[in-house]
Amino acid sequence: MAKLTLHKLCKDYGTGKPAVNDVSLEIRDGGFLALLGPSGCGKTTVLRMIAGFETPSDGSILLGDRVLSDASGAVPPERRNMAMVFQSYALWPHMTVAANVGYPLKVRGISGKRYREKVGEALKAVRLEQYAERRPADLSGGQRQRVALARSLVTDPDVVLLDEPLANLDRHLRQEMEETFREFHARSGATMVYVTHDQAEAMALATDVAVMSEGRLLQVAPPAEIYARPEGRLVGSLIGQGAIINVPAGDGTSRELDWQQLAPLMAQGGTGGATVDVLVRPQDVILGPEGLAATIETVLYEGERYALRLRIEDGQVLRAYSGHLVTPGDRVRVVIGKGWRL
Repeated sequence: MAKLTLHKLCKDYGTGKPAVNDVSLEIRDGGFLALLGPSGCGKTTVLRMIAGFETPSDGSILLGDRVLSDASGAVPPERRNMAMVFQSYALWPHMTVAANVGYPLKVRGISGKRYREKVGEALKAVRLEQYAERRPADLSGGQRQRVALARSLVTDPDVVLLDEPLANLDRHLRQEMEETFREFHARSGATMVYVTHDQAEAMALATDVAVMSEGRLLQVAPPAEIYARPEGRLVGSLIGQGAIINVPAGDGTSRELDWQQLAPLMAQGGTGGATVDVLVRPQDVILGPEGLAATIETVLYEGERYALRLRIEDGQVLRAYSGHLVTPGDRVRVVIGKGWRL
């Protein structure tokens, strides 16, 4: 296996605006990269170019030292040793689970003892050995997705590509399948590229998250880093919950701001001059006897806590958590324990 490299990748359908524009990134061998972004941002187009279903307009794709696509041509999908898991499962309804999983081996001319061993190993990896002789119609949605995963694993691919594979599942099944994906990645050791518009999925599953918007790559980083230190307003709004407030720029250069730094800036209000955007997470907004005056606008009970939307006196919005019930319209004071300058 080897790292997967995208170099200045572009895709233009002639509509006047490229679907993918100048995307460059490296996916390490055995890594799990989530391509995250809103619908239409180009993430699925990137996945399809990696798979070989789309030809790049410009740029190149390499697997180790092997060039898969560049200006001179492209390796066809069947010769890339990649597997793809689709949102729709794409299972043959007339075949058993074992036959569905073994189909890629059959296409490659593998049969007999080796065929049975490989199918058994793949089914064991997704805990479906006892379902080998069932038909897809007899399985739940989560089980069908596991069959698709086993089929992708059976040929020992260098890269597994997943196109929003949990989008058709309910919340309970999505959580169950997230654990399956983590186990699958750990057992197979395959490099995985996972397309999703759900930031919670991306953060829970991936070793690295690549955020895209309007065909461009905005930031690539491990989940903890991209959560704590997002680059730009769009990444800050896409990753995690929080509010983005605008404050005077001040004289400091630090990007992580505490209350001692934020309090005098917010006291200045709209005095003109340069301003900066600051991302504030709900857990860093502390209700107490001191701080900014704020009005509670909405209260949402989340089981173990209440999620609050607050409006401070200059009209900007903050989000916070409370361990006890408060009422919309209540006046409170809040301290911002920490903020990140975007």
